[in-house]
Amino acid sequence: MRKDVIIHIDGKPKYDGMDGDEIQLTTSGRLYRKNGRYYIMYKESELTGMEGSTTTLKIEDERVTMMRSGSYPSHMVFEKGKKHIGVFNTETGAMTIGIHARDIKNQIDDNGGSLTIDYAIEVDYMLSGENLFRVDVETPHKILS
Repeated sequence: MRKDVIIHIDGKPKYDGMDGDEIQLTTSGRLYRKNGRYYIMYKESELTGMEGSTTTLKIEDERVTMMRSGSYPSHMVFEKGKKHIGVFNTETGAMTIGIHARDIKNQIDDNGGSLTIDYAIEVDYMLSGENLFRVDVETPHKILS
């Protein structure tokens, strides 16, 4: 199963208890299922600061893996109740970060749906921020004339 989809992304960061700049992005992408797992793939834009990169979310039951290729390659794992160490690339260089997913709500199926990840980020083993990341996936509606 492969579908062209519309993807709505909403990121709400908090740093030191204060709200950061919310990121909202609507883009086209692909939803597909392979070996019983769902994948969401989209190209990053200038808005996210990662233009030239492609992001793929691999969605399993209680685990989501975010893989970026292109200008800013990265690999991050979100697993409820566990901490994973990953590498996050930015225009200023690579950082080793710890990701602790507090909650994952996965409602993705063959028709789209939503994925929400509530997680904390550590840089150099110190809490750097918190984020609520939501992805809504929908199939484009055809306009009938």
